[in-house]
Parts: sequence; C-alpha cells; structure tokens
Amino acid sequence: MGKVRETIVLFLKGVGMGSADVVPGVSGGTIALITGIYERLLESIRSVDLDALKLLFQLDLKGFWEKINGTFLITLLLGIATSILSFAKLITYLLKTHPIPVWSFFFGLIIVSAILIVRNIGKWKATTGVALIIGVAIAYLITEATPASTPESLWFIFLSGAIAICAMILPGISGSFILLIMGKYQYIFNALSEKNIVVIAVFMAGCITGLLSFARVISWLFKKYHDLTLALLSGFMIGSLNKVWPWKIPLEFRMNSHGEQVAYITDNVLPGEYYRQLSENPLVFQAILFIALGIFLVVAIEKIAKYKNP
Repeated sequence: MGKVRETIVLFLKGVGMGSADVVPGVSGGTIALITGIYERLLESIRSVDLDALKLLFQLDLKGFWEKINGTFLITLLLGIATSILSFAKLITYLLKTHPIPVWSFFFGLIIVSAILIVRNIGKWKATTGVALIIGVAIAYLITEATPASTPESLWFIFLSGAIAICAMILPGISGSFILLIMGKYQYIFNALSEKNIVVIAVFMAGCITGLLSFARVISWLFKKYHDLTLALLSGFMIGSLNKVWPWKIPLEFRMNSHGEQVAYITDNVLPGEYYRQLSENPLVFQAILFIALGIFLVVAIEKIAKYKNP
C-alpha cells in the first residue's frame, strides 16, 4: 500500500511540473525543488549513460530499468504528459479569465520556496552571496528579454528544444518563456495541435539531448558545490518573481493560433497604476489571499515531508 501511495504522490508531482511548464514564467524545476524530488530527478536523468545503453542492447531489461531508476522516471513523465495534455487548456483559460489570482498564487509559491531553499544553505560565504545575486540578475534579465523573430529551420527547432529543456529543469527559469523569447512558443504549440510529426520529433530530439547533457552539469554542481548551487537556484527563483508579478499592463500584442490578440510584452505596475491605466479592479484582497494560499501550500508540503522523513 505504501508503494502505491508513493507512486500516486510522485505522479501528482509530475502533474504539478507539467502544469508549471506550460505557463511562460513558471518553471517545472521550481515544482520539483519545492516537492523535494529535484536532486533525485537529476541523478535519475544522469544515470541514462553508455552503461545503461549497454544493458539495454544486451537485453538486460531489469538491469537497465534499475540503472535508470525507471519507475521513478516513467511515473514522473506520465504525470508531466498527463498535465500538459489535459491541464494546459485549463491553465491558459484561467490565466486569460483570472490572471491576477493565478499570478498571485505563483508569486506566493515561488517566494516562499526561495526562502525555504535559502534556509537549506549550510554555510554562508561571500561566494554564496555572489552566487545568489548572479542567479537573481540572470533570471531578471531573461524575464525582461523581448521575444525575437527567429528561423523555422529544423536545426533551430532542435536548438530551441535543447535550450528550453535546460531552462525547464532550472528552478525559476521557465522553458516556455525561453521558447517565447526565441519566438518558438506559438510555433511549437501549433505543431502539437496540428500533429506536425517532423517538427515535434526534431524538437523532442533537442529536448532529450539538452536534458541528458545539462542534467549532468547540474548534478555535478550539486555534488561539488552544493551550497553555491542552492544559492544560484534560489537566486533564479527570486529573479523570476518579476515575471509572475500579478499586476501587468500590456505593451505589445501578437496573434495567437485562434486569431486572437494576446499581450506578449507587459510592464509590471502597482495596483493603483493598474486601475488608473486599465480602469479595472486590481483585486488586491484576492491577490493577497492567493499569495497566502501559495505560501501555505509550500509550507504544508514542507511540514508533511519533515513529518514523513524526520
């Protein structure tokens, strides 16, 4: 019974990661870090190496499965895939119809997660502080970047997949937002909806390549420079708060796949300025409530995790 419950919980964590990954501005890596599976995920990805492939070619399926921690990976991937296929439209709908509560929830989720991660840094040094500041600066600059017009050649689709998947496993840096910056967010989603097999296959090949190589780098950093890496990752999360600020004024628009105008460049403002420019209720009370809900959720997850593993 314990194994079944553990599998269900892991699947739900995958669902959370998938839900985050489809939103430009929120990272699936953040959810992995919040839910305590981040380092395990990196180690599992890193275990897919030449030795694992040799076991596969020798038809030692049991050895291969144990080597790559297959049950963990497949359960998590099923959760991510289920979420992307089923909840993507719901999250898109909620962001369109209730943007302030949704962004407020993400804001609370990320800020308390960053604080909890900082608390796990064993020993603070000058270099740790510098790593934190660098992480904040990098994430902030990425969220301020303007989406570009880029080629639709297959080599660039492959590159987009490799870069986006690296961002997806970095807490605080959204793979979806990287795709938006590279001008390929709508293009990839259109390919998925139109079942463009060639584009999807090339993009996935880029994702697999980027994932297998980049996960090794992050895993190595965790082993060699654990506190520095935690500081850098928490800096990424703090810097990404710029992207999930609840009150945004649209500056430029683009046409989506349904022929609708949607804002793709926005400016963060205070609630009073939001009301002055848009004449819309800034929903301050709702925003505070959903920020508190995000904070409560993360704290509750941490308390349960400590109770289960004292």
